[in-house]
Amino acid sequence: MTETTTHRAGPAEETAPDFRPILHYTAKDTWLNDPNGLVWHQGVYHLFYQNNPFGNVWGNMSWGHATSTDLVHWTEHPVAIACDDEEDIFSGSIVVDHGNTSGFGTMEDPALVAIYTSAFKEGSVHQGTQAQSLAFSTDAGMTWNKYAGNPVLGRGSAHFRDPKVFRYEGPAGSCWVMVAVEARHQQVVLYRSADLKDWEYLSTFGPANATGGEWECPDLFPLPVDGDPDSVKWVLVVNINPGAVAGGSGGQYFVGDFDGVQFTADPDSLVQADADGASDLSRCLWLDWGRDYYAAVSFSNAPKNRRIMIGWMNNWDYANYLPTSPWRSGMSLAREVELATVDGVQRLVQRPVLPLDCGEPACAIQDVELHDSLLQLPDAMPGSAQLIEAEILPGTARTVAFRLLGASGGNVATLLSFDAVTSRLTLDRRHSGNTAFHGKFASAESAPVKLDGGVLRLRVIVDKCSVEVFAQGGSVVLSDLVFPVSGNLGTEVSVEGGTAVVRKLAVTALS
Repeated sequence: MTETTTHRAGPAEETAPDFRPILHYTAKDTWLNDPNGLVWHQGVYHLFYQNNPFGNVWGNMSWGHATSTDLVHWTEHPVAIACDDEEDIFSGSIVVDHGNTSGFGTMEDPALVAIYTSAFKEGSVHQGTQAQSLAFSTDAGMTWNKYAGNPVLGRGSAHFRDPKVFRYEGPAGSCWVMVAVEARHQQVVLYRSADLKDWEYLSTFGPANATGGEWECPDLFPLPVDGDPDSVKWVLVVNINPGAVAGGSGGQYFVGDFDGVQFTADPDSLVQADADGASDLSRCLWLDWGRDYYAAVSFSNAPKNRRIMIGWMNNWDYANYLPTSPWRSGMSLAREVELATVDGVQRLVQRPVLPLDCGEPACAIQDVELHDSLLQLPDAMPGSAQLIEAEILPGTARTVAFRLLGASGGNVATLLSFDAVTSRLTLDRRHSGNTAFHGKFASAESAPVKLDGGVLRLRVIVDKCSVEVFAQGGSVVLSDLVFPVSGNLGTEVSVEGGTAVVRKLAVTALS
């Protein structure tokens, strides 16, 4: 199979309307879900992912593969690690084996080593279980060989999966650390190894906070607080399905400390469960308050110690039914994450990775006062995505709202609104276009937003079938899929219940 550049539809390639995104990665003509094996190596970002090479619904799980030099434009490659009669290839991670601890490469030319979950099929000697296995590449990730000694770690469990492995350097020396899950027990289990082949149990974290579904796709990484390298905390990401704050799939996180053996969450990261063992989901820490950001994990070896995450832009409530063809499902934008002090506690902030050559805004507005009125913005350019950046003083207004992907005077649009009384930001797709393909799709998601000096700050990326909202510098994020009416590209800003001031507003085409 020859490699192909990230597929962008021509006028006649897709069933109408054309929903294939401009900025978000999609496979050419197959299904994808969880991002796997995110790694930077020799100047290239590698995105591996759960892929069905034979269709556009879930099944035949293998690792698809794409590469990029800028995290925006991706090139699709042949399937990297394929399922076979013995196993499906479930989620996992990749490390660059500097030091050649595994023996798969050399000191001068280290191998890439994939640590993945083998989901063993009927007839296998390990049937009915999930265990961790290895594959390795000695040609910079383009071809892969499964290790003959697989699996390297099992627990006799049917739901032990999703290993994220990283190199830990501590007072007691260095080792590989694995975080994986016992999905149905809502537990993260940690192991260590000297060579990626033999693993020793360390500790268990959980259940904690959101526990209404299976825990999946964990990640554990250090971040400096407010950019201070002398003040470091650890972040544990745990995805959950179902049971997320917006319903169905989502990603929660904990801030705390890791000593090489045990992760300990800070008290302000934990929510006290009620008498029935349930936690108030609105008080848990969420990567995203929308419906469509799941299985998010971070890159290994990203340059300059950047922590960059990508999630699957979908929700298991309706994932197999999205109205697209021949492809189905895609990835979120890459997001750079940092740890900042917010109201005296440490919280993640996320910033989208965008094209470097965005160009001049198609529309730029400053200091416009709106009183119970509507402002029409230029339509998005066909064949482009749209970045909306705004600073708004709600003032005396009850509601400030953006109507996205709509038509002038029409009722079909995606509504992004801020309610100044409740201090909540809501992304409403109930009238966004095609919502009838599944009964759980039409929805409105909201998140608490605290104004900064009375200012609402927004960065909104609108692509052909998605809206990603980064509010207040990325401390609150809402991401939803939408399937608008063909040709609906309009954006309007409206103010109701008083007067608001649009301090800054810019709209830029992205491609």
